[in-house]
Amino acid sequence: MTNDMKITRPFDMLNSSLNKQVLIFLKGNVWIRGKLKAFDVHLNIVLEDAEELENGKPKTKFVDVFLRGDNIIFVTV
Repeated sequence: MTNDMKITRPFDMLNSSLNKQVLIFLKGNVWIRGKLKAFDVHLNIVLEDAEELENGKPKTKFVDVFLRGDNIIFVTV
């Protein structure tokens, strides 16, 4: 994200990250990395070309994955 991108609301960050790689930490100490395709107000997220990481290395690959917002601890872009 560039410095000239003004973020005034939390979803502004996600909107600016559509079609970009994100890293998501879930309950149960699970890390998922993939391309952000969609999200909603409940923070349900759809990722494309995603992979679960274990010790920073790919463990399981997913073509598409739906993550329920209740399970998301944080998202980094």
